[in-house]
Amino acid sequence: MGKQKKARKYAVMKRMISLRDERLKEKDRAKAPVKKKEDPSAIKEREVPQHPSCLFFQYNTQLGPPYHILVDTNFINFSIKAKLDLVQSMMDCLYAKCIPCITDCVMGEIEKLGQKYRVALRIAKDPRFERLPCMHKGTYADDCLVQRVTQHKCYIVATVDKELKRRIRKIPGVPIMYISRHRYNIERMPDDYGAPRF
Repeated sequence: MGKQKKARKYAVMKRMISLRDERLKEKDRAKAPVKKKEDPSAIKEREVPQHPSCLFFQYNTQLGPPYHILVDTNFINFSIKAKLDLVQSMMDCLYAKCIPCITDCVMGEIEKLGQKYRVALRIAKDPRFERLPCMHKGTYADDCLVQRVTQHKCYIVATVDKELKRRIRKIPGVPIMYISRHRYNIERMPDDYGAPRF
């Protein structure tokens, strides 16, 4: 005769004592989870409302003269190539006073480009430009501009970079200024067709 097969016993498991059981000694008990310190420079998602209060439907009520324009590195370089005066051309485009703003990240990016872009650096250090300090980690200018525009919707972003434009178009109520045909143009988002034009 052959060997008899033993039937497996299903759902048989050793009973384990919970780590918070009263019978355990103090040294064997589970420790309480340690809370991590929050980084003050990190974006707090709970503080960002789903629908910002500055938007009246899709029209941004925080935008108004004097316009604060966040300038990107490539926008300054393309302005030099097109032989456009930055501040005067912005005023001609918007028919109002414009304050070009430059962040520390953009300034660092221009400085890293070296001697070839010394004219762009001189334009960026113009006293008419408002300097915005950056408190975040890293020096990537695109992330810096997107973060700033997401938190404060009072800026127009001046850029020629396609990737940055694509990212900013996803944020409602933020206009984009760009250069085409040797002049500045303003692009409105497709979600605010009913809003008054500049």
